[in-house]
Amino acid sequence: MTRIIVFAKAPQAGFAKTRLIPVLGSAGAARFARRMLLRTLDSAMAAAIGPVELCVTPEIVSTAWHDVDIAQEIEISAQGDGDLGARLARATQRALEHDESALLIGTDCVEMSAPLLREAAVALKRKDAVIYPAADGGYALLGLTEFHSSLFSNIAWSTDSVAAETIARIGQLGWSLEVGTPLHDVDEPDDLERIPANWLQAASCPD
Repeated sequence: MTRIIVFAKAPQAGFAKTRLIPVLGSAGAARFARRMLLRTLDSAMAAAIGPVELCVTPEIVSTAWHDVDIAQEIEISAQGDGDLGARLARATQRALEHDESALLIGTDCVEMSAPLLREAAVALKRKDAVIYPAADGGYALLGLTEFHSSLFSNIAWSTDSVAAETIARIGQLGWSLEVGTPLHDVDEPDDLERIPANWLQAASCPD
């Protein structure tokens, strides 16, 4: 069984997709973040490869989540304290104690889809790990069948070395690895050219 863990910020104005605010405005950036979140969760559910867990910040009891309709089948957890590596490590370790493998994804990837998630899950049946690098040097998906803290500690998060460093560390562990096709995240204004025009029309309404 493969657990999909979706890491997400609440799609709240001024909190989510802040680098897009100069183009979309704070409310527009939040609307766009909400659409990407729901699209990612739909893809994860449609993949039908195991449990889907939404790992959130702030905690789900926050008013920031009150207008987000999350399917009852989706498990909810809190990211907790620490840097991104500490939060990813906790979620991964917890998942692998109960499931055969785990896929870690965010909500920023344009190409994230049910077929891609199924493809990654299949890769984990023959490999210890799978990674789909992002064009900006990070990664859009990391899949693991085992846990090791070195994959999450002392990583320069949000830099163009994240995927390369993670791949190198997997090699140092002696694990088998499949590297998928590079994918694209939408983080900066220039990335919006990858988004369907109707998405942007809905997101760019005045605040």
